[in-house]
Amino acid sequence: MAFGTQDETDDVMNEINMTPLVDVMLVLLIIFIITVPVMKHSINIDLPRATNHPEDAKPETVRLSVDAQGGYYLNEVKVGDQDLDRLLKAEAAKEPQPELHIRGDKDVRYERVAQAMAAARQAGLRKIGFITEPKH
Repeated sequence: MAFGTQDETDDVMNEINMTPLVDVMLVLLIIFIITVPVMKHSINIDLPRATNHPEDAKPETVRLSVDAQGGYYLNEVKVGDQDLDRLLKAEAAKEPQPELHIRGDKDVRYERVAQAMAAARQAGLRKIGFITEPKH
């Protein structure tokens, strides 16, 4: 057995396999045949210009505070129990409807806060939240 010699059966492949190249070319040809008529035969239309400025009407926030003695303050103005329903109904009738933020003193009875929530619900306010301070 001689080293460095090549057997007669091992012929070097000296031709490029054309099948994958032809497949790629046919796919590209089909893509161009489909896309070129779409690009050429489009109708030129002068479309109207429209501006879209969304109205950022943020609803105002109504603050209802309940102090330690159970008194109500609507936007820092003292309000009696009999006036609270009327004022909350007036706020609920506004468009867009304001958000109600309830701030209750930590020493107030929960009953007073629950009465304020019930009055807000009966008035028709849909967005009610509680304001608390984070623990330090």
